[in-house]
Amino acid sequence: MVGGVTTSTESAAPAKPSPAQRLLETAGTLFARYGIRAVGIDRVLAEAGVARASLYSSYGSKDALVLAYLEHLDRRDRARWQEAVAAVADPADRVLTFFDLALASAPGRGFRGCQYANAATEFPDQELAPVVAHRIWVRETLTELLTEVGAADPAGLAQRIQLVYDGALAGSKLEHSVQPLRFGREIAAELLRR
Repeated sequence: MVGGVTTSTESAAPAKPSPAQRLLETAGTLFARYGIRAVGIDRVLAEAGVARASLYSSYGSKDALVLAYLEHLDRRDRARWQEAVAAVADPADRVLTFFDLALASAPGRGFRGCQYANAATEFPDQELAPVVAHRIWVRETLTELLTEVGAADPAGLAQRIQLVYDGALAGSKLEHSVQPLRFGREIAAELLRR
């Protein structure tokens, strides 16, 4: 600062994330790595450096934090896909982008598989709205793209490709390998060529 004026070489310190943001980010990291039920709320609070009162004022409960985590995951994944296909004109290539994104991210995430499937497995007696919403979005997106491709039965083909995608993610998790994702992409490409 020179004479009370901030110079261009000085910059403000980055704003510290709010307690709600820290809770969500920490919970997301821990839930993805260890599982939702395996991570106690005390661990989330300790690692986020947030008081219990912040949890209750921001989310109300661990259950609400879990839903917020899944909603955040859904928004993030939709945005990642939209960004990835922004310059992709061919609808068939846009379909395969789902596989491409999984291929790019699975190794860095430790082959954890599909976070939506993982959450659904942990809560088999509950319908998790963000999980349902994400699956509907994937299927509707595939159906729209397959309609553009000119598929005879876009909705049926979308279901088949989504099933291949689900299986590829599960196989990748079980094998700790990208190979099932590569096979899944090849199968989807074959289905698109028919």
